[in-house]
Amino acid sequence: MKVAYQGEPGAYSERAVRAAFPDAEAMPCDTVRLVFSRVTSEEAEFGVVPLENSQAGSVNETYELLWHTSLVKIVGEQLVRVDHALLGIPGARLEGVKRARSHWQALAQCEEFLASLRIEPVPVHDTAGAARLVAESGDPAEAAIASVDAAAINGLAVLAERIQTDKENLTKFAVIGTHDAGLGAPDKTSLVMAVLDEPGSLLHSLEPFAGRGINLHKLESRPRRGRPFEYVMYVDVMASGDDERLRDALRDVEAHTSLLRVLGTYRSANDPA
Repeated sequence: MKVAYQGEPGAYSERAVRAAFPDAEAMPCDTVRLVFSRVTSEEAEFGVVPLENSQAGSVNETYELLWHTSLVKIVGEQLVRVDHALLGIPGARLEGVKRARSHWQALAQCEEFLASLRIEPVPVHDTAGAARLVAESGDPAEAAIASVDAAAINGLAVLAERIQTDKENLTKFAVIGTHDAGLGAPDKTSLVMAVLDEPGSLLHSLEPFAGRGINLHKLESRPRRGRPFEYVMYVDVMASGDDERLRDALRDVEAHTSLLRVLGTYRSANDPA
């Protein structure tokens, strides 16, 4: 079985693949969009994409693709503990580093460390890809923010460990697919909705969940693409899509929305990898 992920060998996404599907063949992809493409074309049975970081927040590209790719749903989730390290070429010294390359979210998670050493952040597409670029450069002034695994794969030295501002740093990955992944009985459902532009619409769209004892795990407002200053709500509820309470609630919610779509129903993650 092939499972696509965004990044290169040594990326945190690859770790999420190994945790969710220990026996799968991990398929690296340059972008999150390409992961979705690999799944819809059936080149990969499932995909693993970043959904949310405990420090930097939601990955908006993933949510947009989930909303606009009707064939693909969230079929599972995996938590990964993210400990960032500063990696340099062998012989490099911490005080000599001038620039650090990494994914923009990793740079944001390590902002205090970089600022304290006056290291310039340089965004690139992927943490493990940053490690490869630094190894290829051979420049002791260049460093990467990535995992210790990426250092070993690319022959780099670890100049500093656990450099993220929030030491308890977790990333939630979504397992995407067109059918059940066999990761456990669903107990969580993700939705996207847009409420009507009327007084009380947001309140009335949420009351059906509360009235049936369904816990809202996440509620986030994001701009609606193509409609300036209109918004959609991303909602996670702790109930399976087969739960009669949720089905009844969604019928009531629909009366107060111009958009309501289920992004997936799946087993929520437990302990992080």
